[in-house]
Amino acid sequence: MSDGSERADAAPRPPASTHSATALSTGAVPTVPTTAQTAAIVGEGAARRRRVGISDLRVFPVALSGNVFGWTADGPVVNGVLDAYRLQGGNFLDTADSYAAGRSETMIGQWMRDRGVRDEMVLATKVGKSAEHPGLSGRTIVRAVEASLQRLQTDRIDLLYLHIDDPEVEFDETLLAVDDLIRAGKVRWFGGSDHTGERLFLARVACAHLGVAPMIAVQNQYSLLFRREFERDIAPVAAQQGLAMMPRFPLAGGALSGKYRSRRELPEGSRGRSLAQLFSRSAARVVNTLRDIGRERDAAPATVALAWLLSKPLVTAPVVSASSPEQVFDLTQAATLQLTRQQVERLDRASEGF
Repeated sequence: MSDGSERADAAPRPPASTHSATALSTGAVPTVPTTAQTAAIVGEGAARRRRVGISDLRVFPVALSGNVFGWTADGPVVNGVLDAYRLQGGNFLDTADSYAAGRSETMIGQWMRDRGVRDEMVLATKVGKSAEHPGLSGRTIVRAVEASLQRLQTDRIDLLYLHIDDPEVEFDETLLAVDDLIRAGKVRWFGGSDHTGERLFLARVACAHLGVAPMIAVQNQYSLLFRREFERDIAPVAAQQGLAMMPRFPLAGGALSGKYRSRRELPEGSRGRSLAQLFSRSAARVVNTLRDIGRERDAAPATVALAWLLSKPLVTAPVVSASSPEQVFDLTQAATLQLTRQQVERLDRASEGF
């Protein structure tokens, strides 16, 4: 995938729920738990919701991406993944109109309708990359949002991302179109994706000049193996503007899952070739540190990698995806894993240079 998130690819663990993994993976509709039942499932240490920037949105600290829905995960498996995430306390769904040509949105919309949980979820989607509605002209944005609302079977999008930075369209045109959608109640808040620090600054200036709603969030690549771009370019602007950071590729395409310890263990094909670019001696040092801390905390390396991100002050919720219900547990456990200062520093040192 070109953006968003990636599979955990960690050793499967059974979902911590009152439903069997078989029921989840077959797509059987579970009984919707009460708040008390959900609390019993996730325990007293359930993750507190985090506020998204200046908005009134409060989200589970790990967002579930739909970027594999309709692609490597389909039908009952998608329902199982979404059920498992919700049963772990998750409420933050992230998709895009370009994921599987809109099928991801359709599957999420159907799941929310079948379960009757739309009002429980904070729903984020993105526009700008789809073949049907490419770019960020005012007319295109309106049409793309209308199409997304139909597929998602909802009357509003909680967080709309501009999926690209479209330099061919003036910010004013894009921002005015988004503001019109916000005023109409079809979009509640919006953010950017893959914008540089400079462009985020210019967007804020344009918002102030026009008197329209500002961005509240940004979704850029950030992980233990990809730090420099965010920390040097995006972070200073995000801090100044109070933007919530939603890291995409937080597990570096699976390289930080702990499943692979060397190039020899990588899968064949294009995914293996992509991962091979990350597997240097320095990357192995990061993975080994994740494994060591994981043993100390009885946690999967993927959980530790996400917990490291959540220790950073600008990060609200890493965006991750799962292609089976069994993968969800390790992802959501990051929300309650509090690394010690020494453990964070060890990971900081191990990932220096990335």
